[in-house]
Amino acid sequence: VQLQASGGGLVQPGGSLRLSCVLPRTILSVFNSMDIDWLRQAPGKQRELVASSTSGRRTTYADSVKDRFIISRDNTKKTVYLQMNNLQPEDTARYYCNARSTPYGANFWGQGTLVTVSS
Repeated sequence: VQLQASGGGLVQPGGSLRLSCVLPRTILSVFNSMDIDWLRQAPGKQRELVASSTSGRRTTYADSVKDRFIISRDNTKKTVYLQMNNLQPEDTARYYCNARSTPYGANFWGQGTLVTVSS
């Protein structure tokens, strides 16, 4: 498995979760060259981009999660995190991690992790 996403679960509105995206078989130089996205897909809806972290460490967010979600990277662990705060029912979705390296021609997808926000 090239990419493993985890950390989903059931949380009440207003709660927090931290998702992890690990690339255990990727060497560090490739990981550092990667642009990594978190995307989500809710039932009956199209997949949407939630947050991105480029190889240059620039981060961007969808308007719907700005000021609530934070994407970060730990190079030593070859892991990207998505800290999700003040979760709302509309955040319920399966969350996917996508890691791409143009210099090395890599494009990895995880299996997704389910986040359910409900009281």
